[in-house]
Amino acid sequence: MSEEETQEEGYISWHWRNSQKTPRFWKFDARAGASALVVLLYPRRWTILLSILAMILFWILERKGLTFRAAIRAFRVWIIGPKRPAYIWTSRRKMIENE
Repeated sequence: MSEEETQEEGYISWHWRNSQKTPRFWKFDARAGASALVVLLYPRRWTILLSILAMILFWILERKGLTFRAAIRAFRVWIIGPKRPAYIWTSRRKMIENE
C-alpha cells in the first residue's frame, strides 16, 4: 500500500457523517473518561475503584455491541418486561354512545 492510499483511508474517517459517533477517550467511551476526571479532582481509593469499574462496564457494553443509551433502554425493558401498554388504563378514554 502506498503512502497516498494510507492517507486517503485516514481522510475517510474525517467525514461529516462520522460526527454521530461516540467520542473516545483513549480506547474507552468518553463517558467513562468523565470518571477519570473525577479521580483527578478527588483522588481517593473509592473514586479510583469506581472509575475502573465504570471503564470496565463501558468496555463490556461495547464488546456486546451496545452504546450507553441502548444499554439503558435494554435495562429498562428487562425491568419492565416486554409488554408495555402505550397508555395507562386510567388515562384511556371511555367509549360513549352518540344519539
